[in-house]
Amino acid sequence: MEHRPIFVVSDSTGETAERAVRAALLQFPDERVRVRLFTRVRDEDAVVETLDRAHEQGALVVFTLVRPELREVLLERASRVGVKSVDLIGSLIREVSEFIEAKPVNIPTADMPLTQAYFQRVEAIEFAVKSDDGKEPRNLARADLILTGVSRTSKTPLSTYLAGRGLKVANVPLVLGVEPPHELYEVAPSRVIGLTIAVDSLMDIRKQRLRQLGMPDDANYGLRDHIKAELEFAHRIFRDHPDWQIVDVTNRAIEETATIILEYLKDIAERGGDSPSLL
Repeated sequence: MEHRPIFVVSDSTGETAERAVRAALLQFPDERVRVRLFTRVRDEDAVVETLDRAHEQGALVVFTLVRPELREVLLERASRVGVKSVDLIGSLIREVSEFIEAKPVNIPTADMPLTQAYFQRVEAIEFAVKSDDGKEPRNLARADLILTGVSRTSKTPLSTYLAGRGLKVANVPLVLGVEPPHELYEVAPSRVIGLTIAVDSLMDIRKQRLRQLGMPDDANYGLRDHIKAELEFAHRIFRDHPDWQIVDVTNRAIEETATIILEYLKDIAERGGDSPSLL
């Protein structure tokens, strides 16, 4: 069966629209869809060319164009050639404009001046890279958030995703029989997130990883008894620290787990607790 195409069209990097499309596609795990990204589409010729290609390939067009006149060109052309289109940002800009009673500047994100938030994200991403997988335990005291759990509980991708929200995230692996760095126990408990997962789910993930590395499935890393022992070791540590927030990542996408963590941080802030600011 052929992949059905979705064109993501943006006047900037297209990151926002692509994330939204891929999040929606998680609801259709058995369908074959190809997402194509068309970035920096900023004039009428580029819009027309992209819509014609979408027509030829029978694609759905999902777009984020901030200039109203360009949105109108796309919608008119899409209607003329019979291409289905979804405006992800236009209606939102209009609603926000009416709600706050202000006019939008209608400037593509990539053309806007660099802000403090931009530099905060860059700093957070650099911090996540330097503090990945237990590196530099001294960084734990400077972290906004610390993720801890056994191997393959999504610590690294979660750290990177949350860094995109401006959070300085470190992650610490829990290894069977190895005491975590003492710095982990010295930070505020509200800053620590323990990640857990069902035994069988973790076993499947690890066996896939072993195959990718060309290693046998029966390596200790992928054996059920060993995985169960690792998780029990992690849970003992979690029980010793009841103020840590524990999140089960079983069958959850990175975005879904991140949302749970972000909501937890917002709850802390609303209660007047010590919580980092989110972008």
